[in-house]
Amino acid sequence: MNILTGTETVTDTQDKASDDKVDWFAEFRGLAVMLLAVLAFHSLVAKPFYIPSTSMMPNLYVGDRLVVSKYPYGWSWASVSFHLLPRGTWRIWADTPEYGDIVIPTHPTRDEDYIKRVIGRPGDTVEVRGGQIILNGKPVPQEVVPPVKIPVEDQLMCNGSPCLMAFEPYRVREANGAQFYEPPTYRETLPNGATYSVISEDHDGGFDDFGPISVPAGHVFVMGDNRDHSADSRARVDQKGLGGPVPLENIGGRAEFITFSLDGSTSLNPISWFESLRPERAWTTLRPAKAEGDAKDERD
Repeated sequence: MNILTGTETVTDTQDKASDDKVDWFAEFRGLAVMLLAVLAFHSLVAKPFYIPSTSMMPNLYVGDRLVVSKYPYGWSWASVSFHLLPRGTWRIWADTPEYGDIVIPTHPTRDEDYIKRVIGRPGDTVEVRGGQIILNGKPVPQEVVPPVKIPVEDQLMCNGSPCLMAFEPYRVREANGAQFYEPPTYRETLPNGATYSVISEDHDGGFDDFGPISVPAGHVFVMGDNRDHSADSRARVDQKGLGGPVPLENIGGRAEFITFSLDGSTSLNPISWFESLRPERAWTTLRPAKAEGDAKDERD
């Protein structure tokens, strides 16, 4: 009886060990399916994006994290995350960005994503004179507004140098001791009424005079909002720019809103993860406001 019981115990133990054995193939298959689902969502629907430079200030700060939607202009090779597909001229369910949209163009020779604003659409003639855009022969309205107040954040680094170093001439100290940069700020309004702030300094950053250039079919002309510090459609490829109008198949999506923003002071200390947050920037929409009067005039 004891022998039989002992045999039953050994058998039960073997069955339990067999049940506890990990099915590694199933585990890896599940992981692969999950990763493919994430890749598909990032490529077809939306993905996160990080702002690494000052080229879109005052509307986007270094350290902003935002959501980019992938479907507004259709899909192409540039839509796929990590640029896994070879470059091509095809697009599915193609559409054209509107004036003022903030888009994600891919560099013409490097698999590097930029973020810029659409200034010219297919068929437009774009020119810049003295820092003012001339679109189809008409100056784009530029209204002087009170300087934007940009916090002094010396801990923000871009390519090994302080990101905001170019704004040093505009540093001011308030009565309470707080320091800000207050660079020259303008409100620009495009033909469809899209209106937004830009920074344009008094000196010529190299791109204050450009063109005229015609935007070919299937292309858009893009610029950064920090006009003297943006490598965009005005800049040659060897200047790290986009080398002119951007083919629509190189547009990987549209910026929608900021999820959260960090001021660069984040460290390994968990407390700094919260102290470095810029709470006032969270959930800020990136779709340009519309000046109703200008939009109506354009429709008429």
